[in-house]
Amino acid sequence: MKNSEIKKTIRREILQRRDSIAKNLKSEKDISILQHIIMLPEFSAAKKILFYASFRSEADTMDMIKLSLHLGKLAVLPRVCKKEHILKLYEIKNLDELARGYMWILEPSVDEARLRKMSDIDLIIIPGAAYDTQGNRLGYGAAYYDKLLATMERKIPIVAPAYEEQIVEKIPAEPHDIKVDKIITDKRVIECTD
Repeated sequence: MKNSEIKKTIRREILQRRDSIAKNLKSEKDISILQHIIMLPEFSAAKKILFYASFRSEADTMDMIKLSLHLGKLAVLPRVCKKEHILKLYEIKNLDELARGYMWILEPSVDEARLRKMSDIDLIIIPGAAYDTQGNRLGYGAAYYDKLLATMERKIPIVAPAYEEQIVEKIPAEPHDIKVDKIITDKRVIECTD
């Protein structure tokens, strides 16, 4: 089986597993993930954090964003630019500045004055479908984040909030794939090593 087929199979299985987490259990898991993230030295040190707006059954980021803003950190979120097939990054001051955009995902609805570059970011909180403990990430197949991460000019810590149900033994990786540094689940902090 080709890597692309293996990835499709893993993505489908893990998303079904993630979607089947009961709502009350998901809330408990989200609280646990948030508590682990705010204890990270990378989070404490970060002044500007790139978040994603959680969608469907993804690990919740809304409370993370609210807390970060409350702590005086700058919250930056992506907006899909379909024409160029890239993510553009915008600073928001509160959650009211988010509106439904690409695939009905919340995106910044602010003007170009709030546009930020990857070089502005101190910490990346990234979404994904599945991960392995070596830091390989399986996204949703559109490669938006792969393109974004490829623009990094310096090493920025990449942290992935995920449920234990999203951790798999092995994800096929290509040489150009950028790994995550830490995966924060509801049960543990996984320091990713080769």
